[in-house]
Amino acid sequence: MFSRAGVVGASAWAVQPQWIQVRHMATLKDITRRLKSIKNIQKITKSMKMVAAAKYARAERELKPARVYGTGSLALYEKADIKGPEDKKKHLLIGVSSDRGLCGAIHSSVAKQIKSEAATLTAAGKEVKIVGVGDKIRGILHRTHSDQFLVTFKEVGRKPPTFGDASVIALELLNSGYEFDEGSIVFNRFRQENFRNQSFFMSLQRYLSLVLTESMSIYDDIDADVLQNYQEYNLANIIYYSLKESTTSEQSARMTAMDNASKNASEMIDKLTLTFNRTRQAVITKELIEIISGAAALN
Repeated sequence: MFSRAGVVGASAWAVQPQWIQVRHMATLKDITRRLKSIKNIQKITKSMKMVAAAKYARAERELKPARVYGTGSLALYEKADIKGPEDKKKHLLIGVSSDRGLCGAIHSSVAKQIKSEAATLTAAGKEVKIVGVGDKIRGILHRTHSDQFLVTFKEVGRKPPTFGDASVIALELLNSGYEFDEGSIVFNRFRQENFRNQSFFMSLQRYLSLVLTESMSIYDDIDADVLQNYQEYNLANIIYYSLKESTTSEQSARMTAMDNASKNASEMIDKLTLTFNRTRQAVITKELIEIISGAAALN
């Protein structure tokens, strides 16, 4: 009589499929299924490239007037030689990204720059707070810099940024209760040559720095309210400029990434088609050999 273990082993052996395939040997059905999957992925990447190209054209069109205002806001700090007070310790870091991915190293480059600046400022004995514009920058820095986050903004990148969006961000920063002495904004700046993008570092100054600047004292008719209003508008203007630059960089990077993905899919389709043809030819040859051998055996 068979033992219980032997019966269980026999039953387990009996339900095992008899068509178990040899390892690393793909059947025609597997290759066909994978070819169909990659072709569908290629259709998606091509569609995303076309959408990104349309959005990029619009973003580049809207970037030109925004860049004029952004460089004009920076000109004040350069011409007036505005510098932050050396005895102050509070620094604000603003990182501009978006909520969407599939655009290369756009978000990681901004996060890397923020990490470097935060480490440098912390080593210098300054208190650093981080503001994340976009959910991607929060996701990258949350694990290592969660205690330094002041506020984060979501729903960025789904629609083209407007000055109203920048005004909301600037108002939240001013009403956050954090009286920073100076700040920096890190974003991707778009360059037309070969669609290159690079993380850009821009300095921000507080209202008190404008008041204490010697070159501003030559204007007798500028009172404190005018300077404060201009500083608030200037903050919103710089944020708007950084949003436009970041959006254009993101769309160009996504267009490039989807183009590369489509090319890689084409290469995989070519290789799989070649493998499919070779496998099919091997199956046909094997069947012919079996037919010929069977006919020869009958004769």
